[in-house]
Amino acid sequence: MGKPKSVVAKVRVPGPLAPFAVGFKVRLGDLGYTPLSRVTHLKLMAHLSRWLDANDLQVADLSDERVDAYLVARRASGGQPLKTRRGLAPLLDFLATRTQLPPSVPPPGPSTPAEVLLASFRCYLVEERGVVEVTVAQYVSTAARFLAGCGPDADLSGVTAAEVTGAVVRESEAAGSVASAKYSILGLRSFLRFCHLEALIGEDLTAAAMTVRGQNVSRLPQRISVADADTLLRSCDRRTAMGRRDYAVLLTLTRLGLRAGEVAAMRMEDVDWRAGELVVHGKARREERLPLPHDVGAAISGYLLRGRPRSPRREVFLRVRVPHLPLTHSGISDIVVSACTRAGIDPVRAHRLRHTLACAMVEVGVPLPQIGQVLRHRAAQTTTLYARADVNRLRMLAQPWPEASVR
Repeated sequence: MGKPKSVVAKVRVPGPLAPFAVGFKVRLGDLGYTPLSRVTHLKLMAHLSRWLDANDLQVADLSDERVDAYLVARRASGGQPLKTRRGLAPLLDFLATRTQLPPSVPPPGPSTPAEVLLASFRCYLVEERGVVEVTVAQYVSTAARFLAGCGPDADLSGVTAAEVTGAVVRESEAAGSVASAKYSILGLRSFLRFCHLEALIGEDLTAAAMTVRGQNVSRLPQRISVADADTLLRSCDRRTAMGRRDYAVLLTLTRLGLRAGEVAAMRMEDVDWRAGELVVHGKARREERLPLPHDVGAAISGYLLRGRPRSPRREVFLRVRVPHLPLTHSGISDIVVSACTRAGIDPVRAHRLRHTLACAMVEVGVPLPQIGQVLRHRAAQTTTLYARADVNRLRMLAQPWPEASVR
């Protein structure tokens, strides 16, 4: 008896896409799709090819409008999987590498003076300041609200300090917390500084964007206990690929105090196995080298050897499900949340583990300057936050409560 044929081999693709069927089948295998998933995507390819043939179209005719028309027809046929652009993306991406598809219609560019100015501000934040995308979006949003009160032509030449102060008051009133208000004012100050550098404002008005003062509910750093951190690590089933990945991510967060975005940005070439060092891509595009603890290195290597999907991507941590794309900032935090659920503790995000490491170092007497070096703080004032974590030492500084004299 001959070797039984795979169900993947039984899928036939007629029509204009027939020459690409074998290559697409190989591509799906390289991306890690299971045989059953490959069958589904090849059937989609066959369906699209028949639709092209019925409409007397070729691959080069697959413009955005025709893709939308095909998806409408596929939904109308009923009972078909992969009815969205997301489902069609692997096939379209593959065809784009093998043939010349019509270019996608670019999104409309900035048209009004305000939109042009905001686009320039965004480029300044990304290219010159190295600000991460989440912060860029918030700063640009703050700038847009400020421009909304400056007229349709976005003329800032006549802006006064009083108008800036008024904007600060509005942002503070609209913010839901002191921290949110402070963040908005930082965005406004950054925008005013940019406008002054571009000679759109005659004088630097950043001083008019006064710092927001106020008390938070708690002035102590938010952390979890060391025991809970250990429970998070034990919650990972290291017999599975996902468990090995999650364990490596959690151990990197708890032992090195990295930010979620820094873990997501780790690449293969960032790990120097011989020197025992790790290159960290931090804020403002800074690159710093940290010692790689033995247990962290062992966890990462265990994941790379027995858990990481086969992929040409250079990022260390990838999604378990196909397509095996790199984990994002939110994906790293979702790993922490899922571990909390498994461990039965209150959910926290990835940054709480950074606070946990810093507070643990304070408790064992590590000086604040050394803590700042581990966390890679640019300003010593940022590290002083953790001086409040040692409550027992703070009690030694507290003055006794005055008692009324008894006559």
